[in-house]
Amino acid sequence: MKVNMPAVMKTTAARLSTLYLVLFALCATVLVIYMTSLSVRMLTGQTQELIADEVQNLGRAYQRGGLPLLVRFVEQRSRQPGANLYLLADSNGRILSGNVQSLQPGVLETEGWTTRPFAYQRFGEGDAERGMRLPGDAAPAVNDGPAHTAAAFVLRLPNQMILLVGRDLGEPERFRAIVQRALMLAFGMMGLGAFLIWFFVGRSALKRIDSVSDASRRIMGGDLTGRLPVSGAGDEFDRLSEILNAMLARIGTLNEGLKQVSDNIAHDLKTPLTRLRNRAEAALSGDPDSDAYRQALETAIAESEQLIRTFNAILMISRLEAGYSSEHMEPVDLAAVVSDVVELYEPAAEEVGVLLSAELGAPVSIQGNRELIGQALSNVVDNAIKYSSGSSEMPKVVVSLSQIGDEAVLKVTDNGPGIPEEDMQRATERFVRLERSRSQPGSGLGLSQAKAIMKFHKGRLEMADGKPGLSVLMVFPTVSGG
Repeated sequence: MKVNMPAVMKTTAARLSTLYLVLFALCATVLVIYMTSLSVRMLTGQTQELIADEVQNLGRAYQRGGLPLLVRFVEQRSRQPGANLYLLADSNGRILSGNVQSLQPGVLETEGWTTRPFAYQRFGEGDAERGMRLPGDAAPAVNDGPAHTAAAFVLRLPNQMILLVGRDLGEPERFRAIVQRALMLAFGMMGLGAFLIWFFVGRSALKRIDSVSDASRRIMGGDLTGRLPVSGAGDEFDRLSEILNAMLARIGTLNEGLKQVSDNIAHDLKTPLTRLRNRAEAALSGDPDSDAYRQALETAIAESEQLIRTFNAILMISRLEAGYSSEHMEPVDLAAVVSDVVELYEPAAEEVGVLLSAELGAPVSIQGNRELIGQALSNVVDNAIKYSSGSSEMPKVVVSLSQIGDEAVLKVTDNGPGIPEEDMQRATERFVRLERSRSQPGSGLGLSQAKAIMKFHKGRLEMADGKPGLSVLMVFPTVSGG
């Protein structure tokens, strides 16, 4: 894949890498500057303490033995390895003793601590007759050869001779240089690491985005079966893809349902509309008779009411399946619902010779809509009564209520011919009427409506072989403690 650098630079990974790099660099710079300054101040303070102690020792030697003892002390200590800077000069600044060959001009003219580090050369490091100029100095100060910097304390003795005790600052300067090199190396490594992270992570993110864009273009082109890629890493891209895939699956289901409804309306509602039209034409084409007209109008009204009920059922199913419903949810006593439905359908069951009964256990409460649950149970009971009336033995329908774990189960069982197992799934589809059901009145929406109501209540509609007959189970999640 060819990497589009401008596109990579606009990715979140690149921006985060740059932000973290800048933030870390600022923090590291401030920390290094602080630690360096603190360390240099500590070393400088220790140096000044050592010099002060040495000046006191030399002062005591001068008090005890005068100038000869002081010179002997200076000569002795200046020859020791790693010695301090020692210089004894006359009142004119001419060096008489010590391990310093030349100094920056003006150092011996001060008294006390030098205000700033000065340049010097140790004894024997350069030609005493050729000088060199340091940046910022007004006059030649130090002879050719290696130049060093030091801090010192200058003491003017009672005889106007000058004593200088100092310490080379090479160690703090070397420490500062080491820290600076380490900082530059760290910045280089951070920059390289940030670039690599930015490049590889940004390129990976760009690949993922491109794959999502390609899949989205295919879906927008009409391929609703397409899905966004999921890598399995479980990152934010996968979570977003899974949510969008679930949304696409939902849209596909709704589109399929819409197509199915359109096809079913075109096929199943065409017959009653045609029958309604033919009867109206027959009434108009016959002899004028008020009784015939009245019968035709009554038939038309009955057909129209059936069509209205069918359309209302279709709209309810579509609304419930889409999740758009303003139905009020509240605690519902299922035992009371069962009693009401059984009482409502007992006369109709007796009329066709079916024994309808209820088996109720302990009260079971769920969170739902009483009217919708009653409608779903009525559809199931109505189907059971219609399709058990042709049983060879005494037709009967039993509605039972029980609680199994965290679920409430409404079970409607009949002893009719039942439904073959391979047709149970189709029986809940819209407008589906099995061959043996064609002689029975109805639109084929009863179980579809019940299934949509159960889905709306986060439950499920199941079918099982009643041996004989059919068992339809309406399974609801129960309220805690219900």
